Amino acid sequence: MAKRARERSRQEQKVAKRERREQAAAASESAEDGPDEAVLMEEFRVLSESHAAGNISDEVLATERHRIFVELGIESD
Repeated sequence: MAKRARERSRQEQKVAKRERREQAAAASESAEDGPDEAVLMEEFRVLSESHAAGNISDEVLATERHRIFVELGIESD
């Protein structure tokens, strides 16, 4: 009787471990799907405000804007 209980416990642990691995893999895949759009848009907002305030040049704005838009998939390299 105890042997069956131990075996059932091992099987349950295996299933739980497999489920945790699958959840972790799914979470890492969703994180790797692409850049965080909100972060990039915030970066672009700050960049635009800095340019409007005269803190950065037109050239820096164009370069950084292109980089952000490429990461967002709006423009191509």
